[in-house]
Amino acid sequence: MKQFQFEFINAEQLTKELEKISLWVKNTMTSGVGFQIYAETMEHDRVKEVCSLIKSVLPDAYYIGASTNGNIVNGVKSESDIVIVGTVFEYPSTKVEVLQYELTNDTFKDVTADLVKKVDERPWVKGIEMLVTIRGMSMTGFCNELSKVRKGVKIFGGGAFNSDINSTETYVFSSSGDIASHSVVFVLLGGDDLFISTTYVTGWKPLGRELFVTKAKGAVLNEIDGQPAYNTYQKYLKIGNDEYFFRNTLEFPLFYYYNGINILRAPTNALPDGSLEMTADINEHVKARLAYGDPETILKEIRTARNSLAEFCPEGIRIYSCAARRTYWGDTEISNETAPFNSVAPTSGFFTSGEFMRTGRFVNQHNVTLVIAAMREGQATEQELQGFSFLSDESAGKFSLINRLANFIEISTKELEEANRRLEVMAVTDELTQVFNRREIQKRIKQALKEEDSSVSLIMLDVDFFKRVNDTYGHKVGDNVLKGLTAMLRDELDRVRCNAVAGRWGGEEFMVLLSNCAPGYADKIAENIRKRFSELDFEDCPHQTISLGTAEALENETSDSLCSRVDHALYDAKNSGRNRVCSAKDIQ
Repeated sequence: MKQFQFEFINAEQLTKELEKISLWVKNTMTSGVGFQIYAETMEHDRVKEVCSLIKSVLPDAYYIGASTNGNIVNGVKSESDIVIVGTVFEYPSTKVEVLQYELTNDTFKDVTADLVKKVDERPWVKGIEMLVTIRGMSMTGFCNELSKVRKGVKIFGGGAFNSDINSTETYVFSSSGDIASHSVVFVLLGGDDLFISTTYVTGWKPLGRELFVTKAKGAVLNEIDGQPAYNTYQKYLKIGNDEYFFRNTLEFPLFYYYNGINILRAPTNALPDGSLEMTADINEHVKARLAYGDPETILKEIRTARNSLAEFCPEGIRIYSCAARRTYWGDTEISNETAPFNSVAPTSGFFTSGEFMRTGRFVNQHNVTLVIAAMREGQATEQELQGFSFLSDESAGKFSLINRLANFIEISTKELEEANRRLEVMAVTDELTQVFNRREIQKRIKQALKEEDSSVSLIMLDVDFFKRVNDTYGHKVGDNVLKGLTAMLRDELDRVRCNAVAGRWGGEEFMVLLSNCAPGYADKIAENIRKRFSELDFEDCPHQTISLGTAEALENETSDSLCSRVDHALYDAKNSGRNRVCSAKDIQ
């Protein structure tokens, strides 16, 4: 694989560059030639001129392209508004095919279905490069359908953009179709000797406590924790709804777990009702965190990704970088995160409106992210593997101030969350026996009775002559009897064929709630509990017994009535000799 990268100046200059490639092709064994054309211009005539010149000099070559928010050539941001990257495939087994489709909310299922079919018919396909117009579309369904492509096929690419980030005018094009504003271009890549590796880099890190997305639709985030989404940025970060909103929130996008990986979504605009327009769809009812972007942290991840790709020994690298990252760094520093890859292999790409990459089975749309695709023809030789110099981690031993503060906040937040979890457990748990306390078991009985089509039964039990145990052997021994009872109770309830929980009703009395069990099942469970407890061995006192009452909820019965009936059944068991089970249905 051989790459040629150059900026478009004029027709004469481009013709000379193309003739060099043509000469190379004639003097070398090749299987095909392809071009990526990245255009930070909306002047279609200039793009058509480039395409026409390619066709005239290399009529068998394919080309694809897109409008961009900036171009990357030789690893750095280009000053030219059109960049051309030529790739010559040198192995006879390498195959390439270009497809272009009209893409709208009405056609995306047909488009992806046809792509899936074509890939299934072409077992040689190893990867799919994609250029797509995404403005005005929800890409979630499109990505879900793309995920149906044969397992193991790499999918990567970027969304067309405009030099003006506020403009919705974009386009893609290819040698298989015209310049189009609602379209997708796929390049099928494969063959026995073509190898592809993909990865992505964010560099942004989660910060602070978990937030819950309570309301969202498409790319509009309405509510976080039941409040207008903008309130989160105003409350925690003091970010105002002004002309600096996008720039300020860009440092703190939302970080959430989706399809097995972490995804970033950045707000672009705050609406009058406090909703936020996001860079792409965000799911409702997911947990998210604010993330922070720190240059040193980002560059550390860049170095790690670069060194990892070096082991792959690529011959060409394509980068699809979010335009938001260009905004974050500024044009003078944005190349800091792309240039390192050019030391591994010729690196090119563009600044996108969204980045796409398959991870595992799923195709995901990313934001504020670098998606990187590396390609190579043939197996890497030992000499090639030894030829790469790995970038040292220049930040080793250093830790930026924001990193230290973020680390402090992250650890403190985890400790606070853990403390809150323990408090939540303590609030509903009996300290001695570790079953629910009376308030919690009462609440759960009321909830169970409210559920439709749910049968509810109660078992109430009491340790026989428990005062005698305390008076004779001491309260510590009495406590051990109660602990032994509840340990056995939890074990027995783990075996039942319905929902079952237990709680301490008071003193030596306990309540068991059974939901969705067959009639009479509570009596059977109660008898098992009675028998098992009577066989328990205690170190400092003899075997003990319990009495139990059972009751099945009647239609429209209240919790007070049900608890009263099971209480009467328990006392009937005690009054009739103890160490037995009595059912409320047998009481006249």
